[in-house]
Amino acid sequence: MSLPDAQAFAFSLAATLLVTIVIFRAGDGTVGVTPAAEFDGDDDAIIREIDPFAP
Repeated sequence: MSLPDAQAFAFSLAATLLVTIVIFRAGDGTVGVTPAAEFDGDDDAIIREIDPFAP
């Protein structure tokens, strides 16, 4: 998934699920999106966190 696609998907998920979403880069260089509560990878892999409650 490209980074712009991942960001659009993450914003949509955050607004729909009302949870913090993490955009991360996997070991093979691809970009992924997951709820923050389910992310158990390396913190250095995180590109951005989308919090639906942040101002």
